[in-house]
Amino acid sequence: MQSEKNVSAHTVDAYVHDISLFSTFCQNNFPSLSPEQTDTAHLREFLKHINKEFSFAVGTQARIVSGIKAFFRFMLLEDLIKNDPTALLEAPKIRRKLPVFLTVDEVIQLMDCIDHSKPEGVRNRAMIETMYSCGLRVSELVQLRISQLYLDTGFIRVTGKGNKERLVPIGSEAAKHIKLYLQYVRNTLPIKNGQEDIVFLNRRGSGLSRVMIFLILKDLTAKAGIHKNIHPHVLRHSFATHLVEAGADLRAVQEMLGHKSITTTEIYTHLDNNYLRQTLEKYHPRFAGKA
Repeated sequence: MQSEKNVSAHTVDAYVHDISLFSTFCQNNFPSLSPEQTDTAHLREFLKHINKEFSFAVGTQARIVSGIKAFFRFMLLEDLIKNDPTALLEAPKIRRKLPVFLTVDEVIQLMDCIDHSKPEGVRNRAMIETMYSCGLRVSELVQLRISQLYLDTGFIRVTGKGNKERLVPIGSEAAKHIKLYLQYVRNTLPIKNGQEDIVFLNRRGSGLSRVMIFLILKDLTAKAGIHKNIHPHVLRHSFATHLVEAGADLRAVQEMLGHKSITTTEIYTHLDNNYLRQTLEKYHPRFAGKA
């Protein structure tokens, strides 16, 4: 997964955890079972087990099935097994949920709650402006480097899933707040070795964790009186939603988000019924009285 598919360490950890669950299940229930002896019946028993014991969400169960399928496909490619026992194994169907997003007014409320008199407030404003302006994943934000900033030309270079890079336009407000943070806050920090190129740092000069970003956003949401389940990805959803609602080209939004498939981006067209109606009015020849 690391050398050939170039997936993130987070994805590797998740798959290793899932395979470990299956391994433990086999040791407890089929102690003499080897990979080449495993068949679909064993796998189905495992899925029944995790559904009963752990009450995993449908999405988690689907990921576990995906991990097991990948493991046995690898075994097959390496000639360690003769048949793939996962060929007939079906993952539970995932019902696509409409993502939570902030309105434009709520984004402004969030910004207004930041205390700019404190160094961390200047940093937090720059971070939130960047996430909302560029539609970044939280992992992309914490890994963002100074050498990836081209603020004078209005772009940043983002390292996304699978270490794939993309150029994303950055708005003037976000660029302004990054410059303020770099000049007046980051320059005063005792930067740790190996962190010299990381943009957003804590007061000890080390990179921020994903959890820290979540806690910062949760605190600001409470101060702003916003009663929604807010997490860093909500700013990414808000970025995409506001673009689509304003009539942005879906392919352009896909490119900026770094989505591999346009299908993933299309979910944002379902957030606003007005968007669908406007599309019909504009393009359908017999809608709203058109000849």
